[in-house]
Amino acid sequence: MTAPSLASFRRIVVKIGSALLVDREAGALKRDWLESLAADLARHAARGAEIIVVSSGSIALGRTVLGFPGGALRLEDSQAAAAVGQIALARVWSEVLGAHGITAGQILLTLGDTEERRRYLNARATLARLVALKAIPVVNENDTVATSEIRYGDNDRLAARVASMASADCLVLLSDVDGLYDAPPDRDPNAKHIPIVERVNASVEAIAGGPASELSRGGMRTKVEAGRIATGAGAHMLIASGKVMSPLAAIESGGRCTWFLPHENPGQARKRWIAGVLAPRGSIFVDAGAASALNRGRSLLPAGITRVEGHFSRGDAVVVRAPDGVEVARGLVSYDSGDANRLLGKASAEIEGILGFKGRSAIIHRDDLVLTGA
Repeated sequence: MTAPSLASFRRIVVKIGSALLVDREAGALKRDWLESLAADLARHAARGAEIIVVSSGSIALGRTVLGFPGGALRLEDSQAAAAVGQIALARVWSEVLGAHGITAGQILLTLGDTEERRRYLNARATLARLVALKAIPVVNENDTVATSEIRYGDNDRLAARVASMASADCLVLLSDVDGLYDAPPDRDPNAKHIPIVERVNASVEAIAGGPASELSRGGMRTKVEAGRIATGAGAHMLIASGKVMSPLAAIESGGRCTWFLPHENPGQARKRWIAGVLAPRGSIFVDAGAASALNRGRSLLPAGITRVEGHFSRGDAVVVRAPDGVEVARGLVSYDSGDANRLLGKASAEIEGILGFKGRSAIIHRDDLVLTGA
């Protein structure tokens, strides 16, 4: 089976581990390496790809600045290190990307931002707007406020959730390993590299190992879990070594890595999730014109709504019904049921005057809607 080409993907999420970014002995970021990666990212951006970065390193950098010793940190020390490290990390990303004329934006997420639908929609919209503006979002877990109960604990799974949220078609995990092996290569000299994983199953999960270093909370186990999440959302994923300069160019030149293959594209996976996984919380009835527009791939605007049934919150799944009650579509709604009722039949331009805030123009955006009628 032939491995995919990194240059063929439209929206790429690149995750960088702490050990790649921070030189603990020198107490500083590996600036030369980061500049080489920025050049890689800029090259893909120049061909039209949309890039999102998930960057570890805030705690690792901050603990050095604050003089904390090696080993596990207390929660309050970890949060303090993150607060200091996030400033330095954001600054250097802004500088290295700015050297290529690219604007960087910082997004700090917690577990709830990718698991609770209302916050999920907000984060998704922010990512979409940044990439539409040709900026590169730099995402990290918000370690200044996250606790063990509300955190991912590793940026591999966070990166996979971000890739799913952003409907990315490729996730690149840069780490201190160059892929998946059938045994730990540092302990078994006969370990065989696995270039392609067609499906994440029990046998693949069984060969994944544990955490590899104190700087990175992730290990092969979390990378395989990230592969399950990413491929389930329709994205390709690859694990590659970041211990070389220009690591994306190295991959494109045939460098060793492991590809995880999806079985549908991100759009198909998202539509399946909306149509078949989420339980609808209500119904929105539309007129014949709106039903016809939906079938032509349009968003659902308030002007076409005739009735709202049920109690739902922004981000919930709802059923869209034609005038005769037949199901037309399902989607994630942009307004609470109370606000949706107030917008019945109104033009999108009237939303701010009615609700007192400038909300989204569509009740359900076409990216969050799937046709289910016959």
